[in-house]
Amino acid sequence: MSRRIYFDGLNLSLEHGTGIATYTRVLANVVRDLGFEVGVVYSSPHRPPKNALLREITFFDANNAAHISRFRSRYNRTIDQFRYARGVRPTPLDLSGAVITEQFLSRLPLHDYMFMARNVFINARNYFAWSGRFAELAFDVPPDIFHCTYQLPIRAKAACNVYTIHDLVPLRLPFATLDNKRQTYRLLRKVATEADHIVTVSEQSRRDIIEFLGADPKRVTNTYESVGFPEEYLARSDEVVTEQLQSTFQLEKDGYLLFYGAFEPKKNVGRLIEAYLMSAADIPLVITGPSGWGTTAEAALLDQLREEERTLPHGRRRLYRFEYASRSMLVTLIRGARAVLFPSLYEGFGLPVLEAMLLGTPVVTSRTSSLPEIAGDASLYVNPYETDDIARAIKTIVADADLRAELSRRGRVQAERFSVAHYRERVAALYDRLC
Repeated sequence: MSRRIYFDGLNLSLEHGTGIATYTRVLANVVRDLGFEVGVVYSSPHRPPKNALLREITFFDANNAAHISRFRSRYNRTIDQFRYARGVRPTPLDLSGAVITEQFLSRLPLHDYMFMARNVFINARNYFAWSGRFAELAFDVPPDIFHCTYQLPIRAKAACNVYTIHDLVPLRLPFATLDNKRQTYRLLRKVATEADHIVTVSEQSRRDIIEFLGADPKRVTNTYESVGFPEEYLARSDEVVTEQLQSTFQLEKDGYLLFYGAFEPKKNVGRLIEAYLMSAADIPLVITGPSGWGTTAEAALLDQLREEERTLPHGRRRLYRFEYASRSMLVTLIRGARAVLFPSLYEGFGLPVLEAMLLGTPVVTSRTSSLPEIAGDASLYVNPYETDDIARAIKTIVADADLRAELSRRGRVQAERFSVAHYRERVAALYDRLC
């Protein structure tokens, strides 16, 4: 008899994705490779149409949410709160091939089943806020395991309910997130108490969950994370990478430093920029990632520096800022960098560190939270709160070619500990215990 695991599609629906989206895709693909049938539950701004073809069309319609008034949206959410007391029955979504979906393949994990429910994640949060209870999902054929890849107040009837808690940043660094801290703490404690099992992604996060949420250690498993790149990205020659950097970004291979990630307080971009300027490095700093919140000062500094550089010859620019790079071009940026700089204040795992090591790019990162766990002896470490320390590390990594070569070598070895094959073994052991 086949075994079924269903996942939430909360982060998979985001246009450019997040670290959690990467985590969910890799996990779902590994689970399917292990022989499980995989399902994903997505949110829809409307009640899913009864017509199967129309459901498929509206699922891929980027403007679907625009065709509903603010009043109607509020009305729907109010009505849904009454319905959530009786549970939610997600509507199956079958992909017939009528919609051409090639451009979405990188976002959709491998799956056997897809489901839709109106505003399911927002409604579940609202329901939990006033009732203190989780929304219950009822499926015609329940999964063996329902795995929320983020802390969501949702559970599936007649299933083993598993939750991934990536980190406790909202509690450890409350100034670094926009969460309602009372609500977040309440939800995390509820998950710690009622989950059939909790998954996390580092020993640091596991210790935090046990210590700060009071979770039973026997019900908390660290699987770490993994990452994989399409073979065609990895097979590009250095000549191709050089050409892509020059034609797309006007950058020279091995001629810049790179930070990538969300532009938000915990990423420490302000100190990184200050440290870079203090270091007097003779190669530019490239910053790529979506703009977030709480970084007004950093954005103003970047604007000021870019204004000052308008009159300089192109080759003398110090800072480059790219809001978005596709997965393909991000691999090119990482491979071409002299080093990846990632002085984050706190991470549950730190995917950029693993991705850089996997691609053979030297890393400078923080000696805090889980980052030493992930980077091992393959990084130059800094105190993320000490700008001088970051500046010294930048000067060192820029100037010392032998150190860079050694960190590159060590990084590839360290990255092997988090290979998809090793990750598959950890995930298989976890699910075999649970079902």
